[in-house]
Amino acid sequence: MSIIKADNLNYDYLEYGEDGEKPEITHAVKDVNLKIREGQFIAILGHNGSGKSTLAKHMNALLIPTGGTMWVDQMDTHADDEVWDIRQRAGMVFQNPDNQIVSSVVEEDVGFGPENLGVPTDEIWKRVDDSLRKTGMIAYRSHSPNKLSGGQKQRVAIAGVMAMKPKCIIMDEPTAMLDPNGRHEVIQAVRDLNKSEGVTVILITHYMEEVIYADNVFVMDEGRLVMQGTPREIFSRVDELHKLRLDVPHVTQLAHALRLKGLDIPEGILSIDEFVNAIMKIRDGETASDGKGQGERTCQSD
Repeated sequence: MSIIKADNLNYDYLEYGEDGEKPEITHAVKDVNLKIREGQFIAILGHNGSGKSTLAKHMNALLIPTGGTMWVDQMDTHADDEVWDIRQRAGMVFQNPDNQIVSSVVEEDVGFGPENLGVPTDEIWKRVDDSLRKTGMIAYRSHSPNKLSGGQKQRVAIAGVMAMKPKCIIMDEPTAMLDPNGRHEVIQAVRDLNKSEGVTVILITHYMEEVIYADNVFVMDEGRLVMQGTPREIFSRVDELHKLRLDVPHVTQLAHALRLKGLDIPEGILSIDEFVNAIMKIRDGETASDGKGQGERTCQSD
């Protein structure tokens, strides 16, 4: 069952000049069709200006299509009377966690969302405990967010969204402002939520190493959806991705370069372990070939 569905989705930005002339139109999203099933971990890629963030903002009705339709859990985002329900189903996590943290104590911040939804007090505290535990932040419940690291703040922001019990979390480059350790913390927390709770995760990122964990990948360019497939399928198209001004994981790039040099390495290598295994197979094959050749030379000598 699809929790997110776009049918011929279009969105135009209008930029008005000071002289009152006709507005300049920017076609940010063009004829996008996609389906995301409940429980999936989805990654959306694209260079700056490709339309990926604009697309994400349609997934909880922050933006309304200028053409086509966006469905969230079977609800049309055009329907004003369903916007409140849509935003309970699909929560957003943005780049800068400071923009989402509103309280001076972690546990109060996490409880802010469900309190505004009118959740009873006892249930709020159950949700706060549950969300902090699932994001690995229970030990920091009494801390001030200002004293947390960037990765910890982002996990608090995720816990705040989780406390509202969404079916889907949309994350718009949530690790862009974090160091490598912070990025690892956040992605690990999100993967755990996806696997243990079945929460649908939609991750917009430009860090290719984060994409390898996704069930499916969508690639945007100039407002259009130009590729979709599993991470292995997408990263097997290295040259095409480069033309779209996108990188690939470092190990994928290395394997691709060696393949171009004639080594029998499969396309779409995603991890160091896969790369090592591929190299070992080549080495073992060459060793077996050398041994066979040596045996043949020995027999001929006899």
